Amino acid sequence: MTASNEIRTGYNTPFISNRADPYIVRHTDGNYYFTATSPLYDRIIIRKSGTLMGLKDAPEHVIWERHEKGNMSKHIWAPELHYIDGSWYIYFAASRVSSKWRLRPYIFKCRGQDPVNDRWDEMGQIRCADDDIYSFRAFSLDSTVFSHRGKLYIIWAEKVSVGIQISNLYIAEMESPLKLKTCQVLLTTPDYDWERRDIWVNEGPAVIKHGGKIYVTYSASATGECYCMGMLEINEDEDILDPRAWKKRRQPVLKSDPEKGFFGPGHNSFTYLPDGTPVCVFHARTYSEIEGDPLDDPNRHCFIMKVKWNSDGSPVFSFDDILT
Repeated sequence: MTASNEIRTGYNTPFISNRADPYIVRHTDGNYYFTATSPLYDRIIIRKSGTLMGLKDAPEHVIWERHEKGNMSKHIWAPELHYIDGSWYIYFAASRVSSKWRLRPYIFKCRGQDPVNDRWDEMGQIRCADDDIYSFRAFSLDSTVFSHRGKLYIIWAEKVSVGIQISNLYIAEMESPLKLKTCQVLLTTPDYDWERRDIWVNEGPAVIKHGGKIYVTYSASATGECYCMGMLEINEDEDILDPRAWKKRRQPVLKSDPEKGFFGPGHNSFTYLPDGTPVCVFHARTYSEIEGDPLDDPNRHCFIMKVKWNSDGSPVFSFDDILT
């Protein structure tokens, strides 16, 4: 699927076309696994390849399709594939046909070690800590998990349930891959003008560690040309559940570049080449003007770029480093 107003340059040839919210993980078996939001929002897919570039042409396996009614029957969004304590999990968001904006985070667990061919079990919605009366009560999506010093953490986007519907990022420690251990902590809210274009949004968190720091990239604003990536950072010795310990960049770290043909880059993840070089996986469009409802536009494509490092150790994201 293409659009008549596409701008194609020497940079913006999609890695995988028509797949938004891309997530790639390199497993300990050396294989790369890819998942993403399908344009019909009705299924979860996985690709597998022995090389990163091989994912481009790898067959796509449908491992699950939406229910006809009830939970997980509408808007199957942003799956992430994680291997935790010897098991595969998929974290994703879904709503209901009867209430299409009732987005909540759900989990699947694989029965075996082959996420492509083994059966997946529905584990229900992510569970809150026993004393948490706030998390997942409103529009919630884009959950990502990561380990730090023997503890498992989750970051997700959730809209405040009263007043203006602002999408914030929250963090919590997890008791298990299925349940939170602590109450939510507000990590970031849309503070700057570039996070408030059309709608006030922080979403799509991704974690990368380097040089004694933890970096969290995230996406901001509406999903058109104004969509962009921001970044938070914290020293690895700090209490990562203390919001005062996090520092937020005042400017986006990746944004639209009409000259190179990228519009609305965001919702990224990170993977690694066999030599340890980090790779940023993200989606973007190749044109600026969207006709009709953005949710009906399938042309958010997956791109990948090598990540380089500033002199202060922070990651650098540049369209000059795109891999094709």
